[in-house]
Amino acid sequence: MWTAKITLAYDGSRYIGWQIQATGNSVQQQVEQAWQTVNNERARITASGRTDTGVHALAQVCSCQTETARTPQVLARALDANTPDDISILNVERAVDGFHAIRDAESKTYAYRIQFGPRQDPLARNRCWFVRGDLNMPSMEAACQLLQGEHDFSSFEASGSPRGSSVRNVFELTLAHWQRGPFQYIDLKVSANGFLYHMVRNIAGAVVETGMGKHDLAGLQGILDAGDRRAAGITAPAHGLCLMQVDYPFGHLASDQQ
Repeated sequence: MWTAKITLAYDGSRYIGWQIQATGNSVQQQVEQAWQTVNNERARITASGRTDTGVHALAQVCSCQTETARTPQVLARALDANTPDDISILNVERAVDGFHAIRDAESKTYAYRIQFGPRQDPLARNRCWFVRGDLNMPSMEAACQLLQGEHDFSSFEASGSPRGSSVRNVFELTLAHWQRGPFQYIDLKVSANGFLYHMVRNIAGAVVETGMGKHDLAGLQGILDAGDRRAAGITAPAHGLCLMQVDYPFGHLASDQQ
């Protein structure tokens, strides 16, 4: 028995999210079916975090226990050949005994893409949130600066999902403005030691509302201080969100792969 670390990318457009549920098609279901086909072995594959319906991933990390004799390199190729085209198995590695994709994660990075202006880019409609009209970049950058650091993010946590603590440390919250043809985009990047349910989408919503002039920095500070989701604004739609990276401590891989 050994522990496999699996890194994969997926387009979440046609999935109910990562996690297997009573109904609907999930990414986890597809990967576990591929694992059983390749290894003739049932395995429960655990992801670093659940992604919701429509959310994408560039580098989701999973772990599972296995008795397969296949090498990690052979496993990666075989799994990739047995998953749908909107899921790519990027890598399989041998992890140390006891490695767990959720518990051992030190930080995660998400990207949220916004397209704004008078017209929607039809080629990007499943990859970003379209906001009709102008957005004030300096105001949005100031909002990002305010939300960086360690705070109680209760106002940015979906209601009905209590945690032991809602305090998280946001290491980085930055914006990049770019243009493709006549269409303007903003990429919001957020890295933290952990995330609450819908936290990134709620932050994106608050930053966009600041850029629209719906509230100023004092208003945003008031939302943060309230510690109540009802004090905050909109939740950005899921299809603009992508999990970009999950970081683990040095030493989580078997010694021959460090």
